[in-house]
Amino acid sequence: MSDQETGSLETLSRTAARLRPWVWPGDPLPRLLFFTDPLRVPDPEAVAERLPAGAGIVYRPFETPDAIECGLRLAAIARARGLLLLAGADPALAEAIGAHGVHLPQRLAQSAPEIRLAHPAWRITAAAHDAAAVGAARRGGVEAVVVSPVFPSNSPSAGKPLGAAGLAAIAADAALPVYALGGVNAKTADALVGAGVYGLAGIEGFGA
Repeated sequence: MSDQETGSLETLSRTAARLRPWVWPGDPLPRLLFFTDPLRVPDPEAVAERLPAGAGIVYRPFETPDAIECGLRLAAIARARGLLLLAGADPALAEAIGAHGVHLPQRLAQSAPEIRLAHPAWRITAAAHDAAAVGAARRGGVEAVVVSPVFPSNSPSAGKPLGAAGLAAIAADAALPVYALGGVNAKTADALVGAGVYGLAGIEGFGA
């Protein structure tokens, strides 16, 4: 990772520290969440090695054949660097790699209570794309939601961007911590200060 990429992470860390505070009953969730994507970020380990201590990784292998092997390498980095590791969508994968919990796509958020029953110590977050999905995730008992897309994104599944104002309206009524995802990078993150979000999430933006 280049000096420019390292500087981007430092900028994101400083911006995240200015976001909405939250009182946690236990250990707080990270302010930064790096979402892996095998196509858009082919070397997630390089990004993980540069994440600041206390940041988080949402590991999404998207059915790549070496999913467990890559996950185990990320888990080793997470242990060494003090990072939170969540497996995307798949409790079995989380178990296999020794992750700290799972991040659920919006379509699977309703499975949070069942996962919590089986794994009381896990951290569980969920994706949400509108206020109704945020409310459903909250009622399901997740600890935080990742709302997207905030800004124009390279994700092929991204819908119309919410913008900082749209995200702020959702965060105001969320009653749980909200992460911003979608086009979030060192250049756009500052616009989210004051929008009521707890943390920043990104894919390419964490290495660009």
